[in-house]
Formats: sequence, structure tokens, C-alpha cells
Amino acid sequence: MDLSAHIAALRSLIGEAAVLDDRADMAAYATGARYDEGRAAFVARPSTTEQVSAVVSYCVRNDIPLVPQSGNTGLVSGSTPDTTGTQGVLSLDRLTGVFDLDVANRSVRAGAGLRLSDLNARLEDAGLFFPIDLGADPRLGGMLATNTGGSRFLRYGDVRRNTLGLKVVLADEEGTVLDLSDELRKNNTGVDFKQIFIGTSGAYGVITECVLNLEALPRQVATALLMPASIDRVPELLSHMEAALGGYLSAFEGMSGNAISAALDHVPSLRNPFQGGIVPEFVILAEISRSNAPRKGEQSLDEVLETVLEEVWETHEGLLADALVGPPQEIWAMRHALSEGVKHRGRLIAFDLSFRRGDVMAFLARMRRELPSNFPDVAICDFGHVGDGGVHFNLVVARDDARLQDDGFENALRTWVFDIVVRDFGGSFSAEHAIGRKNQAYYDRYTPAEIRRLATGLKAVLSPGRIGAARF
Repeated sequence: MDLSAHIAALRSLIGEAAVLDDRADMAAYATGARYDEGRAAFVARPSTTEQVSAVVSYCVRNDIPLVPQSGNTGLVSGSTPDTTGTQGVLSLDRLTGVFDLDVANRSVRAGAGLRLSDLNARLEDAGLFFPIDLGADPRLGGMLATNTGGSRFLRYGDVRRNTLGLKVVLADEEGTVLDLSDELRKNNTGVDFKQIFIGTSGAYGVITECVLNLEALPRQVATALLMPASIDRVPELLSHMEAALGGYLSAFEGMSGNAISAALDHVPSLRNPFQGGIVPEFVILAEISRSNAPRKGEQSLDEVLETVLEEVWETHEGLLADALVGPPQEIWAMRHALSEGVKHRGRLIAFDLSFRRGDVMAFLARMRRELPSNFPDVAICDFGHVGDGGVHFNLVVARDDARLQDDGFENALRTWVFDIVVRDFGGSFSAEHAIGRKNQAYYDRYTPAEIRRLATGLKAVLSPGRIGAARF
């Protein structure tokens, strides 16, 4: 059967307009957010779990490879087709019809196609939110498939920690629907199968619905920019802040001076808050928050933060060089502008890394020592989630650098960095971005053979069909 016949069959299952085959119509689904531009055989856009099941079943029975795609904001080629033109894209962007808020349970049942911003807009009147804070605006299915964490992981955890249940379609001949969508926080009656599908890039099945834990919206927030006297004492500063602030501390983000300078240069709306306009070598964004309204006689959070910083200054000499308490919107605007600013510096080679918290600054210090001699003329513009051990380790090369014409240059650079991360520090080469084609070789390189065998066997049992860009 030729491709046109398959497309006709899929249209009979989910509707004429729900299957795209025109190259122009498919372009947005075949082009990645950063790296790649593939070719799709077709784009199927089901609107219900039942339609997803029908599409998956048909494709498995006819040996048609599928790549599930949610918001297409991923950065490792995990949701776009390759260049062969043989893979179909299974878009979840129309799975937005399910929305069931349970205020008493502080949970919501939602479709995988709902965007994070739309979800939180619909929760605001109830005084609740889904507490994963990201620079992009992904759809829920992709957040689950990559187990995103975000800037407030320190307080709220990642997507996995905030997921109560899922509905999943397996890539088998039946398009089996697994209903794992209970709304319980405690259920020890067997295997917690939903965890298999979180963070595994759609390789084990397609998430169509989710039940998410919600948190109370913060009604008081205070932020500060902290300038450590020495970057190797940042872990000590974090420990003191946690001890003094407890559960109030909701973010502890690291920003290199290079990344901040890039943002200030390329985002005109940002204000430079630093004394004399001189950007420090490294800056911490600290945020504290609480969900109650201010009570009579209660210290404001600005006052709480100022008091704690004064205590650190007075009792831990040499820990802080300076600190600035400022408006949350203004301070977070700088943090969220870092990615955009860094992209304008040149050709970006980005890494999404994680470490034990105490190793983050040691890794960054080692990179500053060793990168110039191993890979000259490569700038480091890092930032990330120091409070949970995460680093967006961004390297920038001049766009006219001749080395960029050779794929071997980037591969050698990535392997050099990853070897240090994984083998010397025991870290992860993919903290939040999961496994796509961009990370496949490194999954194969660093994952022990016995773990890979287990993952492959699990794939064969759950979803033997050709689904997902990642290969387990």
C-alpha cells in the first residue's frame, strides 16, 4: 500500500482535515525549536484518546513509524521526524477537550495538548497553579514525556513529583489504552506503571491525559540578586539560605556574568541593576514565597529576605560580596531573557546537565580552567538551577568559525564535556530534556548495558511498534 492510501485510511479514522500531507502545512511540525529540520510523511492530529488509539493501531499494524509531538518546544530532536520522509508525526495539539478541576483534592484532569499557560490561566480563579516554571510554553504531554523541572524545582519538584495519574496509548496492534489516571496521592496496591511513561520521550507509549497535583498560588513573593564573594562558596550560601528560610525558599538560580551581559545587550527592555553597570562574574537569583495574604503585624517577605541576608553578611564573613532585593517581575525578566540573549552571541552549543548540588560550581570552575586549552575561542554562557543541581551549560562559537563546518568539531566538544560530567562527576548528560536523536549516542555511550537490555525488553512488552524519536 502506498503512502496516499495510508493517508486516506487515517483520514477515514479521524477526519479529512485532521491528517495533513501538504509540505507547507507540515513544515511547523517537521522543524525543531532549535536544531533540526526533518521531513514528515504526514501529520495526524487526533482530538481524543480513542482517535489516538485508532491512529497508533493502524500505524503499528502497517509498520509505519510515528513520532509523538506535543508543543514542539524540545531541544534534543525528540519530537520531530528525521529527514527520510518515512515517519509520521502524531501531534497532540488538539487534545485539549479534557479539563476537570477538583478543588477539594487540589488536582486537575487535563488533556495532553493543553499548554502550560492555558492551564494556569484556567486555574487562577481557584487560587491554584501547576508549579512547574519554564521559559517556554510547552504542552502538558511534552512536559510529561521529558519530565521537566524548571526554576522552582527546589520548592515544588519536577513533573514526576506532581503527577497523580495518566492515560496512555500503547504502540501495539490494538492501540491499547491504559487508564492509570486515578487521583490518589497514596496507592500501594501494585506497580506504579505511570512512572514508566514519564521522562521516556514517548518511546513506551503516548500520554493523552494526565491528573496533576496543584499548589496554592503564592500571594507574597520577594526576590534578590546575590553576588557571592567566591563562586566556590555558592553551595555554602545555599545551605545557609535553606536553614534560615526553610520552605519559603522557592528558587535559587545561578546566572553567569557572560549570560547576563548577553541578555542586557540583546533585550533592550532589561534594566542593568548592578552598581556602576558592572556585571559580576556570577549572580544568584533567590526567591522566597508564601501562599497566605499578609497578616497584621507580620513581616513582609522583603523584610524577611533582607533580615536573612543581613544575618549571612554579619555571621559568615566572605560569603556575600553584595546583595540587592528588588521587584520580582524585574528580576525574573532578566533570568528569562538569558536564553534569548545567549542565542544572539553566536552559534550556540547547549548542554542540559545535572550534578550533586555540591558539585555544580566545581564543574563550572573546571570548565573555566580547561576549556580554553582544549577548545580555544569558545565562550561559556552558563545559567541554571543551582538549587537542584541543574546547569544549562551553554557554549558559544563565532558564527564564522571554520570549525563549525565540520560535524566532528561539535561531536568532539560534546563528548569531551559529557565524559567529564558523567565519568568524573557522576552527573547526567540530560537533566530535563530527555532522550531524542540529539542525545541518542550519549545514551548508548553512558548507560550500562544491563540497563539498556532491561529498557529494550520493556519496550518490546509495552509498545513493540515503531514509535518515538528515542531508541531504548
